[in-house]
Amino acid sequence: MRIYVGNLPYDVTEEELRAEFADFGEVTSVMIPKNGRSKGFGFVDMPSHSEAEAAVSAMNGKTLRDRTLVVSEARPRTTGGREERGGGPRRERRY
Repeated sequence: MRIYVGNLPYDVTEEELRAEFADFGEVTSVMIPKNGRSKGFGFVDMPSHSEAEAAVSAMNGKTLRDRTLVVSEARPRTTGGREERGGGPRRERRY
């Protein structure tokens, strides 16, 4: 199960986040997206659904370095990209 962890301190490392969740079971991967520095959220993958649910329950609302974590099951990723705007098909331009 993939877990979303929001409101992370910007200086927290993936190793520290892994250690926080390892108390609840096996952690297969941890990712904190960065663009020069942390974006303030991350993802934790745990193979056991029951262990992941226990981690979500225990970690949601927990304080980590004066920041209250927001923890939940991650939503499925969307395909991304810009949506087509307008009501109909694109028309060919004529010059």
